Amino acid sequence: MRKYLFGTGILTAITGGLTLMRGLRENEPFTWRMALAWLSWGISLALAIGAIVDVRRASRGELIANDSPVHGREKKLLRRRIES
Repeated sequence: MRKYLFGTGILTAITGGLTLMRGLRENEPFTWRMALAWLSWGISLALAIGAIVDVRRASRGELIANDSPVHGREKKLLRRRIES
């Protein structure tokens, strides 16, 4: 579980969220730029979580979508899980 939580995608999303939270503390009005920044952060977080789910499914030998960044490496991930 540790390798999933400390992945670069999740850490980047958390850091971006903290930066956006700091921006809210400065009592500035909520503008359309801030709304787009939050939307972008949400999409980044969703993609990072989706990548984690795909890696976990592939390492267990389950099927993953063809558009996944892990597609094509399923056998390698399964072999690595069996060896460890």
